[in-house]
Amino acid sequence: MDIDTTQPWGLAIDFAGRATITEAGHTVYVNVSDTSLNSIIAPDSITGTYSPVNITAQFTESGTNNTVLRGTGRVSVMPVGTDPVVPDQTAIQRAVAAALADFVDNTAAYTALCTKWTPTDDGSGDGSGSGDGDGSGDTSSTDNTSTTAA
Repeated sequence: MDIDTTQPWGLAIDFAGRATITEAGHTVYVNVSDTSLNSIIAPDSITGTYSPVNITAQFTESGTNNTVLRGTGRVSVMPVGTDPVVPDQTAIQRAVAAALADFVDNTAAYTALCTKWTPTDDGSGDGSGSGDGDGSGDTSSTDNTSTTAA
């Protein structure tokens, strides 16, 4: 990701702290937000320090058979002393890199899972593996007729 040195966070973000970028062929959604519950940016009344700022980057990719893989990354920028957080132009870049790395890890884990899973099928078509074709799992047969000689 290229850092825009004219922007405080290295990327143009909207008034709500959001941005969308394309990186490595993925559409990545970025969110920059502080961790306070207050609508006014001010020091915490108990600690006297400002809240950290979290930068999250996330995306999903869909595949066949309703498969969805995700990549997420998060970076926190801590305040220094009692001063508010100073924008870090590399924070978004690091969050996006973490999301891409997470996606690669998730893809490898999904691939490993798929190679280990071997479906069993007895040819009955119902997926139960029962062998009798009716899905009941009962393979026994009983004959309740009796013959009586008169």
